[in-house]
Amino acid sequence: MLRARSTSSLRMKRCILCIAGCCVVILTGCQKVLFPQDSPRTQYETYDQMRQKFQPLEVTDVFGTPQPALRARLSPAAD
Repeated sequence: MLRARSTSSLRMKRCILCIAGCCVVILTGCQKVLFPQDSPRTQYETYDQMRQKFQPLEVTDVFGTPQPALRARLSPAAD
């Protein structure tokens, strides 16, 4: 009986440690962002940046809210 109690408490301790370890791993997450905000998303963005023709994806309006930069991106190119 004493042996059964010690093995069950040992199992309980291992279970708690395992759950705590999983929680620590999940809560800490990655150290570095996988896709940085300033990295180009496509090969076309890289090409445009190299040729100095990059159009911003967002512009801020008069209220400071970011809006899609459709006017600049859809206007005909002046090459």
